[in-house]
This record gives sequence, structure tokens and C-alpha cells, in this order.
Amino acid sequence: MSYVFGAVVAAIVGLAALAWFADAQLDRAAAPFTTADIAQVPARDVALVLGAAPIGPEGGPNRYFEYRLDAAAALFEAGKARYLLVSGDKRGDGYDEPTAMRAGLIRRGVPAAAIYRDVAGVRTLDSVLRAKEVFGQKTLIVVSQRFHVTRAVFLARHAGIEAWGYEARDVENPYSIFTTLRRYPSALRAYVDVWFDTPPQHVDPPVAIGVDPPT
Repeated sequence: MSYVFGAVVAAIVGLAALAWFADAQLDRAAAPFTTADIAQVPARDVALVLGAAPIGPEGGPNRYFEYRLDAAAALFEAGKARYLLVSGDKRGDGYDEPTAMRAGLIRRGVPAAAIYRDVAGVRTLDSVLRAKEVFGQKTLIVVSQRFHVTRAVFLARHAGIEAWGYEARDVENPYSIFTTLRRYPSALRAYVDVWFDTPPQHVDPPVAIGVDPPT
């Protein structure tokens, strides 16, 4: 029994160390292409804004969500992006990240005609791949907090997208312990997705941003 327990503990510790190493390597690989300085962001037609739950764990507005919208609106206002592609999950129980993101951006002064929704961005990988395969983007800016945007830029560049990351304001650790811990297995999974060339879960008819009306 003690041998089995020791083996399980060793496996957990080893997996945790591997996940930590994957996160560090991923951050290092994406760092040259990400910045928190809006002046350093290259102008592109489209910025991909990654989704989050609109309501935070304490029941109020999710600060991850709000800070991403602040950053996306700032990019648009600065002329760094002509269109914003808001990508997140939409479920049958009324949960709809992209629609909430669009509403929040409109409140921040972004015109509705400049906002496209991707309601099948169920994972970061799906958001990135669908930006290319459904929305036709070969180069774009990705908007999220640094721990998230580096993973997205890593995935995008492995998918052949010239991606640049704009880091939204981060959230204090006491508010975000689950998200802080989740980044490590997510980093490891990103490498697995790249190795196995994981496809998006949903592929829809193409949407031409700037030509087709916003979805």
C-alpha cells in the first residue's frame, strides 16, 4: 500500500513539475510577440478578444472579463484594430460570453458594426483556430491577460497565424487562485494540442470580417 501511495505521489509531483515547465517554456516562446504597451502593438485589421465568464466568483462583474474589454476598446480607439472578434462559449442555459462581450464593448464606445462574435470559442485553441479557419485571419492581435495571451499567441503561431498579443490588466491573486493554478495544466495541454494537431470542435461556414455583416 505504501509503495502504491508513494508512486501516486511521485506521479502527481512529476506531472505538476512538467506542467510548470511547460508554462515557463510557453511564456518564453511567446514573450517576443506580446506587450502591455499599446504603442508597441502593430496595427492589424482584427483583434481577437478571448472570452471569460461575465460574472466573477464573488457574484459581481468578472474583472478578467472587464479588463479584457477595456484593453480591446483601447486598441480600437488607438486605431490598432479596425474590427474586434469576440470569441467565447455560448451554452443553452443562457450563458453567452460573446454577446455579453459585444454589449460591454458597445458601452465603451465601440460601434456594433466593428464587432464580430464567435460563439463556438469553447477553448483558447478553438478561438485561435476558428479565427483562421472560419473568419479568415492570417494575422491578428490577441487580447487577454498575459498568462492567457501568451498561450494563445503560442497556439496561433504554431497554426500559421502571425499573432501579436496585447496584455490586458491582470487580476490580483486572491481573487483568481483557481485561474492562477489552471494556467499550468492548460500550458501542458497546449503542447499536447500542438503535437497532435488538435482541430477545433466546431467548423462553420466562412465569415469575411469587414465584408459580411457582423454575426
